[in-house]
Amino acid sequence: MSIDTQAATDRLMRFLAVEGVTGKEAAIGRELAAALQESGVPADAIRLDDANTRIPVPTETGNLIVDLPGRGAMHNQPRIMFMTHMDTVPLCAGAKPKLKGRKIVNEAKTALGGDNRAGCGVLVTLAAELAKQELDHPPITLLFCVREESGLWGARHVKTQDLGSPVMAFNYDGGSASNVTIGAVGADRWHVEIFGRASHAGVAPERGISSTMILALALADLKAGGWFGKVVKGKRQGTSNVGPVTGGDGRPAGDATNVVTDYVHVRGESRSHDAKFFKEITKAYKAAFEKAAKRVKSSEGKSGRVKFKAETDYYPFRMKESLPVVKRALAAVSAIGNTPTIRAANGGLDANWMVRHGVPTVTFGAGQNEPHTIDEWINRDEYDRACALAVQLATMR
Repeated sequence: MSIDTQAATDRLMRFLAVEGVTGKEAAIGRELAAALQESGVPADAIRLDDANTRIPVPTETGNLIVDLPGRGAMHNQPRIMFMTHMDTVPLCAGAKPKLKGRKIVNEAKTALGGDNRAGCGVLVTLAAELAKQELDHPPITLLFCVREESGLWGARHVKTQDLGSPVMAFNYDGGSASNVTIGAVGADRWHVEIFGRASHAGVAPERGISSTMILALALADLKAGGWFGKVVKGKRQGTSNVGPVTGGDGRPAGDATNVVTDYVHVRGESRSHDAKFFKEITKAYKAAFEKAAKRVKSSEGKSGRVKFKAETDYYPFRMKESLPVVKRALAAVSAIGNTPTIRAANGGLDANWMVRHGVPTVTFGAGQNEPHTIDEWINRDEYDRACALAVQLATMR
């Protein structure tokens, strides 16, 4: 499938230069809309939804949605969708993209933002090539999601009726264009508040109840029981992690070394491809914190207490290889001369929520490498293949 690779690279460099970290996507949304119009998409086919009004954390703008009517012999076929996310991780703020041979690298000591401006480049290039080459294709929806990096919020809160009822979708995120990702893990996000009792640590430490010690005992118990890190229980597998440990609102846990810590706030996660098992991991964390709280007592016999809350961040899925969306994906990868590799992701994808919404979704990469690090770079050959693959997916009969 022939595409203008120079124009595709120019678009990617343009998008990489626009800052738009998660929750602050207004500027990149405007840039994408402008590039789409320059590529021949009418302004009235481009709109923002109101997902940001339903997302429970501050979000500048809604998802960007584009409607492309069908053309030619395929104009009345069922609608398909191409999607990506337009936000980057905060580490990408201040990125300065630079061409270096067949790579795109970063001149700044930040992450580059290939995750996921490469996906944005693919979708805009798809629209441009369909218009430029006047290719036959079914009705197509393009969806650029917000706040993927901070919880898949845009995909979670999109209204499916705004998408035109696509029968299948193709998501662009990280890795190789040959990777046909048909499944992904599910995850709980949990947090626990640990309440102790402050006391002078040098004069009467025995009168205090250390929230820090409750945390330590809980984590030691979880580690000993095999619930921390990689979790394997028989044939069931998953992962867990403890993230920020604070005194709340970003403050340090504890006020001073001479005061017994009376409050600690902890956030963590549990993941698994097994929908029931990540819930079991979360349950083990809750039990460990509750047990530890009872073990730490003051000289007066009073113990600490905990308040544990968990929420499912996204649900696991694994699509059957016999589904039309998977067959189309495999055929398209082969048609552009690549060998498809079927895989499942160990991280959450916007596809998790799209599948939950009833739209079977395959995810491909677009040349992103070492995302979320200052060593991030983009493989231009893979990016070109991802663009060609999108056109193939859109036009194959």
